[in-house]
Amino acid sequence: MATIRKCEESDFETIYSIINDSARAYEGVIPKECWKEPYMPREELRQEIGRGVEFWGYEEGGELLGVMGIQRVGDVALIRHAYVRTAYRNRGVGGKLLACLRGQTTRPLLVGTWADAYWAIRFYEKHGFRLVSKGEKEQLLRRYWSIPELQVENSVVLADPKWFGAERR
Repeated sequence: MATIRKCEESDFETIYSIINDSARAYEGVIPKECWKEPYMPREELRQEIGRGVEFWGYEEGGELLGVMGIQRVGDVALIRHAYVRTAYRNRGVGGKLLACLRGQTTRPLLVGTWADAYWAIRFYEKHGFRLVSKGEKEQLLRRYWSIPELQVENSVVLADPKWFGAERR
């Protein structure tokens, strides 16, 4: 039986493992200067949690198969660090996590991902998100995220229907 639950400190190493297993999909796809090994070092993961990223996990048979974070920033909520173990992709894990996180907030949801990660973009579009314009993307990434300029240049932002229906900021 599968469950979705808020991750705890005791899940840290598993979250770290899932992120770095799944992020291998970016190797050779994102700019070479943005790839590192591991993709997300432990200290960076600790910093993200310290900045308010709350991880939720999809658990089956006592094992976490995927994680997705939500971070409330200002008037929006960001989907952060959505990863599913490579061996469990395309089985609905990500969609179930996303549905759970959507239920965690009434704020508009935004998600940033690499522009060349076509699979991630398709996933969010399948779940009702739409790409924002290039100009809005740059403004949003600088307003709500803390990422290097090279990442801003090579990323996209997708927004849920609440964003497009909200009064413009």
